[in-house]
This record gives sequence, C-alpha cells and structure tokens, in this order.
Amino acid sequence: MKIRRLTEGTVNRIAAGEVVERPASAVKELIENALDAVAHRIVVSASNGGADFILVEDDGEGMAPDDLLLAVERHATSKLPADDLSHIVTMGFRGEALPSIGAVARLAITSRTKNSEAHEVRVDAGRTSGPMPAGFLAQGQSGTRVEVRELFYATPARLKFMKSARSEDLAMLDVVKRLAMARPEVAFMLTLDGKQVLELPAESGPASSSEAVGQLKRLSRIMGREFGVNAVPVEAGREGLHLFGYAGVPTYNRANAQMQFLFVNNRPVRDKLLIGAVRGAYADFLARDRHPALALFLACDPAFVDVNVHPAKTEVRFRDAGLVRGLIVSALKNAIHEAGHQASTTVASDALAAMASHTGYSVQPSLPVDSYHVPAAAYEASRTFQSPFTPAARVETPPPAETVSDAPLGAARAQLHETYIVAQTADGIVIVDQHAAHERLTYERMKKQMEEGGIARQPLLVPEVVDLDPAEVARVTGRAAELAEFGLVIEPFGLDAVLVRETPAMLGQMDVKGLLRDLADDIAESGAALSLKERLETVAATLACHTSVRAGRRLNADEMNALLREMERTPHSGQCNHGRPTYVELKLADIEKLFGRR
Repeated sequence: MKIRRLTEGTVNRIAAGEVVERPASAVKELIENALDAVAHRIVVSASNGGADFILVEDDGEGMAPDDLLLAVERHATSKLPADDLSHIVTMGFRGEALPSIGAVARLAITSRTKNSEAHEVRVDAGRTSGPMPAGFLAQGQSGTRVEVRELFYATPARLKFMKSARSEDLAMLDVVKRLAMARPEVAFMLTLDGKQVLELPAESGPASSSEAVGQLKRLSRIMGREFGVNAVPVEAGREGLHLFGYAGVPTYNRANAQMQFLFVNNRPVRDKLLIGAVRGAYADFLARDRHPALALFLACDPAFVDVNVHPAKTEVRFRDAGLVRGLIVSALKNAIHEAGHQASTTVASDALAAMASHTGYSVQPSLPVDSYHVPAAAYEASRTFQSPFTPAARVETPPPAETVSDAPLGAARAQLHETYIVAQTADGIVIVDQHAAHERLTYERMKKQMEEGGIARQPLLVPEVVDLDPAEVARVTGRAAELAEFGLVIEPFGLDAVLVRETPAMLGQMDVKGLLRDLADDIAESGAALSLKERLETVAATLACHTSVRAGRRLNADEMNALLREMERTPHSGQCNHGRPTYVELKLADIEKLFGRR
C-alpha cells in the first residue's frame, strides 16, 4: 500500500476527534482560552445539548486581526513563548482547539483589543474566511465572542454517537462548575436552551490558599451550602508543593466519589492518585463504601507536572507521585484532627426532617455560624484522662450536672432505652449513641498508646482456647505479630483452635471468641490490599468495638457526664470508626418549630 500525506481537512478532523469529543469538550477549550485571556466575566450559552449552538463570550484582552487569523491555524499558539513543554503556565497550550472545532462545525470568532476595531474570522468545515470588520463592543472595551453552530455537521458519523441533549447539558454544566471552582475571582454564567442554570458572581480574591477570601463561598455555591458549613480548611506545604482547599468532616459523606475535586495549578484534573490518597486519609473514619466531599488545590512548579499526557488535558503525571500522595494524606489527616469532635450538621437536618414528617411542620435547621470545634491542643490535655468504663480507671470527679450546661455537649439529663444519652446544652439538646461514642474514644486511646510505645498487655491466669475453623486459624495466626502490637497475644493450638495468652490491659473483660472470629472476617475482607498501617487500624477498630460500652448498659449521671467530657477532649469523637455519627445536636429554635412555637 502506497504511503501518502493526509489532506489538511482530514488531519484537522482527526485532531477534532481527540480534542473535541463532545460539546462539553468544546466548551471547556473555549473557557480555558477566555481564562488565559485574563477574563473577569465569562458567559456560556448552548442549545440542544450544544449540538446546534454554543456561545462563549468573555471580557478578556481580545485579539487583533492578525492574531485572529493565526488562532484558527493548527499548532499556532500564544501560550508557549519558548516552545518549552516543561513550563506550561496556561490552561490551553496545544493550539489545536479552535481549528479542530472549525474543522467539524461552523465557527465564528469576533474579537477586539482596547486599541483596535473589532474583527471577525469564520471557519466552515475547515474553510477559513476573514478577518473582516465587525460590530462588537464599544470603543475602549476588549473581549472575544466565539460562536459554534452545527457541531459535527462535517462528520455525520460522529453525530450518531452523541448522547441525549440532557446528558450533554449535564456534561457542560459539570465543565463550567469545575473550571469556576478554581477561579472564584471570575464571574460565570451558563444558559441552556434559553434558561439560566448557573450564575456565579465574582468573589473577592483568587484561589491561592485555604484562607483566600471568596474561595469557600465559591465552593459552597457549587458543592452546596451544607458543604460550606461542614468543611474544614486544608493547607500544607512540602518540597516546593503547596496544597490547600477544604474537606468535609467524616460524617458528611457520600455513596460515591463524585464530590471529590483535584486541581493542579488551577487546572481541574481527574486522577486516581487523589482517590487513593483520600481513602488512606479517611480510612480511620469511614466505611470503605462511603466517600468524603472535598476540593483540593495543588500549586507546584510547572516542571514538576506533565499536563501533556492527554489530548483533553484532563490527566496529569507527577514527577514524584509518592510525594504528592503523602502530602495529601498528611494534610487531610491534620485537617480532620483539628476538627475535633465536630459532626456534620446534616445529621441534625436528617433527624429534624424525619420528625417534621410526623408533625406536619416543615423545619429548616438552624445552621451554626461556627460549629463546635475542639483544637488539637485540647487532645493533649486529655491524655491523663481515664474513661470510667475501663476496669482500673479512677475518674476525676465530674462537676455537678447543673454546672456544665455551657459545655459543647452539655449536661447529661437522661438515658433512653439504655442506649442513648440525652444532654441539655445552652441552646438545645444533644443525643449521644453511647456505644458508638465510646467505641471511638477507646480506639483513639489505643492509637495513642501505640504511638507512645505499645499497648500494655494483661496475661491470662488460664490461657483461653478458642475453636475456629482451619481457615480462620490460618488468618489470625498469620497476623499474630500485628495483633501482639495491640496487646493480643495468640498462638496456634492444633489445626482448628487458637490459644489466647494475653489481652490488652486497658480493655478488661471481653468476648475473646467473638473478637477472634470478627478479626478473621476483617482480615479476609481486607486481604493484602491494605497497607500494614491500615491493617493495624482495622484490628484496633475491631478491638474497640468489642470492648466499648454496649447498648443496653445502664449508666449513672456521673458516667454519662464523664463520657460527654471525654468526647469533647478527644479528636474525631463526632463519628465512630465506621463513619456513623456518635451524636445528634438539635437547636432549641428547631425544636420549637416542630411544635409550632415559631
């Protein structure tokens, strides 16, 4: 077969297939061009899912007539001043988007700089005309308007693979939201089929740190008001990398990872690295089928990251992926630690909604201006505190119940069904799940002892023999060294039994047989996929669950108040080891609404 050169039109249509996969891809490329032109306001419109019409208009620097003509030529760009692909600081850089769009659609670009008249250039299925004078903007104003009509009309086969207009609309909305999240100082507007579906006013200050003015406000407008209330700031730096953003507290979680966003030098990317790092950071607080909500922004030297690995620039490759993962994990863990015992406000919202459904009143929860927050320093002060539920514990005498109602979790007033503690706060009530709460407290004490040299062991006067099936015996004895670090010393006792010689001293009496069976199940489920640290945390969580105050145990007032005070001193006590809330807080104003008092 003879080799021949492809025609320019064919080459452009092939490039279009790589860069412009669907209408949302075209919208993304055009918005990125507007951002690179230092636009302060970007307006996007589309009809019929973008197949019939797309308009992107900005107030950026604009282009002179000569630049307009070059803009629709392949591989012509203003964004690589020294042809240096290792130092890309702009959103777009390939010089393919505009000619690719023009190769498969009817493209019109109108632009003007502050010092020139407006001109227009057209590209119809690869055929260019212009530039020609055009009426656009007033004298002294600059900007660009790009119109795309009949996308893919020049490649009918591509039209057959277009999804429904609804699907394309959602894809365009997602693109605009992601680009807007990283640029709060830029106003965005999106109109679909004549209906305005998104309007984001410019917020003060660019996204440069977690304390940037307007950053959380922009995220809240896109990810939801509840995210803004339940998010904690994330910020860390290491070896030239700067990570910042916001992450939801563990009890504010989702069934999938769609509310997780990563931006590299303000470029939205989808990266498996983020998913793995987030899972590692939240492994201590969430069940494996639940996912936190967060938005993280990584700033780094452009040479540290390769953004040229995907035609649509949605994937990146880091020079040191391990460094990035470590930074994300440590930053998230520190942020969660600083959140103290804070639990998601959605817990109260769900409770109020359920109660309102029985009363007939519609209750909108009163979101706190500043959620209860216990700093990390408070945790250090709690290290000498011993829970009254451990065998050798000696309690600090708790203050009288009537004097602690100003404490964050209030004063214990009652125990319901021998499972739930009801406490009165200064402006409402708190309902605590005693087992879930004590499970977290026990777990945190175990981790602290591990960090300080290991958990003290308690030898059994008579070693206990636990019958298991051979597979379970193999699993738990295979982890004997790890279990010993937590004070549980075992050894095989034939093919179908395990001998328990020592148990963690801090846990007292326990159901050893049930514990070992649960450990065998946990090890089977996690297998070798988890790191050693994650496997150790799984063991600790199982131990804590088996030795915590159980539902059905009656507590006196002193015990209940001691549990509340320890929760206030302990980080992460707002959720158990599985991500479920340990308490629900209801404001008095919301309760009054339930009874029609407001």
